[in-house]
Amino acid sequence: MPGHPDGKPAGVPCANLLPDLRCALFGRSERPKVCSSLRPQPAMCGDSRAAALAILAELERATAG
Repeated sequence: MPGHPDGKPAGVPCANLLPDLRCALFGRSERPKVCSSLRPQPAMCGDSRAAALAILAELERATAG
């Protein structure tokens, strides 16, 4: 994964996030398949940015190896 040669650790923001929180790899061939195949749904995003971040943090905890 670009910017994360050993994988992205849970709880660490992606190295490819721009200051405005957009993906620097969006639309580029370097963008990992896991990112381009992600289809956010209301249950994943909640009703606010804070809710989305809390849900994502829980998903990262649940999938941490």
